[in-house]
Amino acid sequence: MSTAVATLPVNHPPVAFGKVGVLLVNLGTPDGTDKVSMRRYLKQFLMDRRVIEWSPFFWYPILFGIVLNTRPAKVGKAYETIWNKDRNESYLRTYTRSQAELIATSLAGHSNVVVDWAMRYGQPSIPSRIEALQKKGCEKILVFPLYPQYAAATTATVNDEAFKALLKMRWQPALRTVPPYHDDPVYIDALANSITQHLSTLDWEPEVVLTSFHGIPKSYFDKGDPYYCQCQKTARLLREKLGWSKEKLQVTFQSRFGPEEWLQPYTDKTVEKLAQEGVKRIAVLNPGFVSDCLETLEEIAEQAAESFHHSGGEKFTHIPCLNDSADGMAVLEHVVRRELQGWV
Repeated sequence: MSTAVATLPVNHPPVAFGKVGVLLVNLGTPDGTDKVSMRRYLKQFLMDRRVIEWSPFFWYPILFGIVLNTRPAKVGKAYETIWNKDRNESYLRTYTRSQAELIATSLAGHSNVVVDWAMRYGQPSIPSRIEALQKKGCEKILVFPLYPQYAAATTATVNDEAFKALLKMRWQPALRTVPPYHDDPVYIDALANSITQHLSTLDWEPEVVLTSFHGIPKSYFDKGDPYYCQCQKTARLLREKLGWSKEKLQVTFQSRFGPEEWLQPYTDKTVEKLAQEGVKRIAVLNPGFVSDCLETLEEIAEQAAESFHHSGGEKFTHIPCLNDSADGMAVLEHVVRRELQGWV
């Protein structure tokens, strides 16, 4: 009996297989600070139904009639103040690339692992990097939304985009997604270390330390989003690790947008209130941000500092995000290795 053998056309390129991909994904970045780049970025971001849950019939006239005609120039100026001039890119892009490169180095012992990075909004896109990983032979891909606390507007929309990319692929890789790690001891230890190390460089001690998380509309929480609870747990565990009281380490929420009520207390209002009540020295950190970005470098390190001083405060310091520091990379590597179990 003869055996049938499938053969590829002579000019068909070899098919790569047998690899495992790791895709780090952060929120996104404009390609430049100019109005066109900002409008393109904001349009993609603000059209996401996970981000703005209002009906398009109500939201789109506002978005296209007002927001995209007024905000690009304003946001572009804000980005300009914190732009990485050396590389002509946002620091979020700089740090995310560096994180991927360092993870790749740490996993170099696994020759079948390929590490890449993407942005949910802007470039490089999630679909383009999933396709690139698949072409490199990745039959399995771990998608890592870089958000310690889960929110539908962050983690879920990354996962949505990743699975949506599979709809157009004939040979789909198997996909895993990384769950939130808001209460992981390695993460809590890294945050505690970052605080103590930063404060040790100062010649003064803050009376209050604010953990400022990105806010979400209160209606999202009311619908069942676990984000608020996970932020509170991160802060509680951090408080316990440092041995601090609720008065010393407080939780606030920043970056609200639009007319809705968002999670409270608001960071900007709290900073003003503390100064007006006689608090002279504060520090602020952003535990929910894996990398420094517009919301940390401009909104906190610049705007919040100015507001605190204007309201009567004297000493203000912003504690940097974990970024690509040794502790920050220890967290990301720990999570990646844990989630790759059974694949490598």
